[in-house]
Amino acid sequence: MDFDYSQGVTGYVLVLTRLITGYWFFHAGVTKLGGFSAAGYLANAPAASPLQGFFAWAAATPWLLEFTNFMIPVGETLIGLGLIVGALVRLAAFFGGVLMVFFYLGNADWAHGVVNGDLFGLMMFAIVGTLAAGRILGLDAIIEKTEFVQQRPALKYLLG
Repeated sequence: MDFDYSQGVTGYVLVLTRLITGYWFFHAGVTKLGGFSAAGYLANAPAASPLQGFFAWAAATPWLLEFTNFMIPVGETLIGLGLIVGALVRLAAFFGGVLMVFFYLGNADWAHGVVNGDLFGLMMFAIVGTLAAGRILGLDAIIEKTEFVQQRPALKYLLG
């Protein structure tokens, strides 16, 4: 079966999904730059969270809390920027997915079921990454044609 999703409406929907997901993370990151603390989030993880112990340890460990307070806003900003411009989309989607797993398990408020916004965010990163959304109206289409990438085909796993 041949499925060329980059043609027609499907390609445009995929680009729109990439842009919306990118803006969502870019905006979340930029608004946290310069004054973000994850201490409350980490220290108050719900008992239902399988990561509650890890989060409590992270909140109580100064170097790890400082690292988290730096990496969350910078990571969200860079992930969002990568998706918006369509560069290193698979790499950005992977790390966005990792963050969403932590957010999903950290919130662990499943009183209304296991499906919530964090799970939908994880799915958006999975869709954008697996379908190589950066190759459609993104910089990854240009980057993949460079001699540098052509000589190192393994880099295509980060692009797309």
